[in-house]
Amino acid sequence: MPNPGVRTAAAQSTRQVYDRGTIILHWLTAVLVVSLFASAETWWFLPRGTALREELQTLHISLGISLAATIIMRIVWRLAQGRRLPPATTGLQAMIAKTVHIALYILLCLQVALGFLFRWVQNEPFAFFGLFTIPHVALAPGLRSTFGWLHNNVAWAIIIIAGIHALAALLHHYVLKDRVLTRMLPAKG
Repeated sequence: MPNPGVRTAAAQSTRQVYDRGTIILHWLTAVLVVSLFASAETWWFLPRGTALREELQTLHISLGISLAATIIMRIVWRLAQGRRLPPATTGLQAMIAKTVHIALYILLCLQVALGFLFRWVQNEPFAFFGLFTIPHVALAPGLRSTFGWLHNNVAWAIIIIAGIHALAALLHHYVLKDRVLTRMLPAKG
């Protein structure tokens, strides 16, 4: 008996895909999030003050600024240009998918803000790949551990929720055999 909460591949006779801008911004966000998380988790294994650790932190900051710009572009693109597709599922699954997407947007925006606040509270300048420096904002140094703790925990929340999001897409593709995953892949031809 078919699940009424899922549209089958047969029910979706034509493949619907998001526009190229939406697809690029989605995958760019994914690559940046994974790279940021990996760099932060890697430098903890390196001794303080080593060149590699400092280079990873510098790269992390530049990638974080890139993520901030990407999120702004995603929001502007979605509001102004992005192709809107009907929900790929219905019922409870559609509600869960929408909740996950909203949670990811909120957490990504929060994470970027916390990254900036954490750097500013450290009273250290930060630059974008050495091309320009972000202006410093003086904050109370006593907030350093709070912002650091929040930045770390929001990162873990993003990774966990994004992981669930990715697993759900793979479940749709390989088990349910619907076209949910292919909506975020470029159209062929």
